Amino acid sequence: AADVYVKLEAFNPGSSVKDRIALSMIEKAEQDGILKPGATIVEATSGNTGIGLSWVGAAKGYKVVIVMPETMSVERRKIIQAYGAELVLTPGSEGMKGAIAKAQEIAAERDGFLPLQFNNPANPEVHERTTGAEILAAFGSDGLDAFVGGVGTGGTISGVSHALKVANSNIQVYAVEADESAILSGEKPGPHKIQ
Repeated sequence: AADVYVKLEAFNPGSSVKDRIALSMIEKAEQDGILKPGATIVEATSGNTGIGLSWVGAAKGYKVVIVMPETMSVERRKIIQAYGAELVLTPGSEGMKGAIAKAQEIAAERDGFLPLQFNNPANPEVHERTTGAEILAAFGSDGLDAFVGGVGTGGTISGVSHALKVANSNIQVYAVEADESAILSGEKPGPHKIQ
């Protein structure tokens, strides 16, 4: 029998682990001089990163435009709008590719900042520095045998696993992905019901 522990991220301000990357990507862009007061943040997302960017952007005084496929939950849409962000929906049939293309178009029109969560090094970096460090603080370098993480952008599992592997190279890491979008298994990305 194994002891299984869960890292609860629902108590973050936006109720998800994506709050970490939202704050990290914005603060990194500010530090680098890319994001300046009065700017507009534009991001394509399936939801939770959009929620995080919406509240962080509101707290820091930025305009935020979130672009997502129309198939995403009404609850997510309402939360994003409640934080004051502009919400742009794209056809569900176009998936995230359609949302990303529309976000790029809007950013070009409005001279907006694109955090680009799928490619932004601040995404895995914040998980290595915070999430992974918190797990190590709770269990020590030899208190865990394995880490299991879901894969969306790959930031959480990449950052956490790097922190854990540096502390203990014997820790096993398992990525979990939606069957309908099993990219790590060699399949093509596709729509799925996980939100």
